[in-house]
Amino acid sequence: MFLYDCFDPVPMIRINQTLSIGAEEFEERFIRASGPGGQHINKVSTAVQLRWPAAQSRYLKPDAVARLREVAGNRMTRDGILIITARRHRSQEQNRREARQRLIGLVRRALKEPKIRKKTRPPAAQIRQRLDDKRHRGQVKRLRQGVKAGGADS
Repeated sequence: MFLYDCFDPVPMIRINQTLSIGAEEFEERFIRASGPGGQHINKVSTAVQLRWPAAQSRYLKPDAVARLREVAGNRMTRDGILIITARRHRSQEQNRREARQRLIGLVRRALKEPKIRKKTRPPAAQIRQRLDDKRHRGQVKRLRQGVKAGGADS
């Protein structure tokens, strides 16, 4: 039986085809989780806190770091350190896997460059049609009002 406590079986976290984050860049700490679980949760440090200094990463471009800051929200410190805490599972390995999956998801979202909106104008025929429709509706409403009583003779 092979047990490992701090041994990292995955030297790289693969984000996509072109980007992988080296294990030397992030740090995993095992902390005690809160919540239900009885004696097990009070005695064993199963929760994982993954810390990655994204702002200093050599793998991310500055614009991707800025988008990651938006996507991560309060999970990223002012210094640019991304902190992900996983405590859902009872085992360290499952929590470690979940923390890494969340990191991958956040970085993938940050790598997607937003589409730049191109200004467009509606075609002239569409503008004409809309104005004609408005004119027609106004005419219908005027016809519904009827004739005012007591004209100039009164």
